[in-house]
Amino acid sequence: MASESTEAIVAVLASIPRGRVASYGLVAALSGLPRGARQVVRVLHSRGGKDSLPWHRVLRADGSIALPPGGGFELQMALLRKEGVEVSPGGRVELARYGWAGAAGREPPGSGAARPRARGDASERSQARKKARAPKGR
Repeated sequence: MASESTEAIVAVLASIPRGRVASYGLVAALSGLPRGARQVVRVLHSRGGKDSLPWHRVLRADGSIALPPGGGFELQMALLRKEGVEVSPGGRVELARYGWAGAAGREPPGSGAARPRARGDASERSQARKKARAPKGR
C-alpha cells in the first residue's frame, strides 16, 4: 500500500495535461509537500512506468530537462515536442508559456499565460545569491 504522500504525488502527476509541463517542486507543493521535489523524483523513478505517469512533463525549476544526454534526455525532448511543447536544443522549455499551475491553472497551450511563481523558485534564489555576493558599501 502506497503512502498518502505518494498517492498525492501520483494524482498531481496524472493531472498534468498534454502540452504542459511542471517542475518537480511545483508537483511537490501541489501534493502538499513543500520542499518535497526529491520525493517526486523517487515516485517517478519507482512508479512512472508502472502507473503510466507522464514523467516527461516534469522538469527542473528552470525549465530544463534533468536527464543527461544518452540517459533519457532525447526521449523526453521528443515526447514533449510530440505534444507541441517547444524545447530548445539544450533541453529548456519556456515555463511562462508551457508551465502548468495546477487544476485551476489549465490554460491552453501557447496562451502565453504565465504560471504564478512559487515562493523561492530558481530565479528568486539566483537573485538572492547575486545580492549576497555584491560588494558592500562603505
